[in-house]
Amino acid sequence: MKAVILAGGTGTRLLPLTRILNKHLLPVGRLPMISYSLEKLKEAGITDILIVTSKEAAGMFAEFLGSGREFGVLLTYRIQEDAGGIAQALELAESFVGGERKFIVLLGDNLFEEPLAGHLAAFEKQPEGAMVLLKRVPDPHRYGVPVFGPDGRIERIEEKPPQPQTDFCVTGIYLFDETVFRLIARQEPSKRGELEITDVNNAYASAGLLAHRTMEGWLIDAGTFESLQEASARMMEGAP
Repeated sequence: MKAVILAGGTGTRLLPLTRILNKHLLPVGRLPMISYSLEKLKEAGITDILIVTSKEAAGMFAEFLGSGREFGVLLTYRIQEDAGGIAQALELAESFVGGERKFIVLLGDNLFEEPLAGHLAAFEKQPEGAMVLLKRVPDPHRYGVPVFGPDGRIERIEEKPPQPQTDFCVTGIYLFDETVFRLIARQEPSKRGELEITDVNNAYASAGLLAHRTMEGWLIDAGTFESLQEASARMMEGAP
């Protein structure tokens, strides 16, 4: 299985730091943030990895990561020319994924404790469709929130609802089959002018093809100063 790490975005919540560095290269503990996504994927046995980032940051990623050999992985890079949304960035992975039936996508600023191997194994057994990983959180209104049907399947995902129907959120970890690229091609930009990953997941959900699993352990969206500090503290725990 191949993997895609989405590491673009403007990082507005971390200004002025992100005037200097792409947020995925900011230090978290003793390493740049992007390092932890690579570690989690390698731990799960995935070494063929695509990084999608902005043209402004591409040189810095290449300088730090190179081909990935030092990290025990093989890296490919794609450039997202403008901030057109997560689904637009994912669309750039189509040629990289190639003949693979299934692949995993990580948002590079989501740091988490739990190994991925169990979730990957479950997805491999899934005949078709997509899978999202969920996490119980105290503030689900900040995230995409799943709405479950009577059979326990996700009927739809509501993006940042003012009154969430559950206390679960959709994490920045997605598993897709190859049909995702056809679904992205059918999407229209949202009111904010972006191709939304929630719309893609809802297309799977409306077809009854969106599975889910729940993550344990901590998970941090390291996109604010407070969460960046928390992530650094977590990564320093037990560090030599």
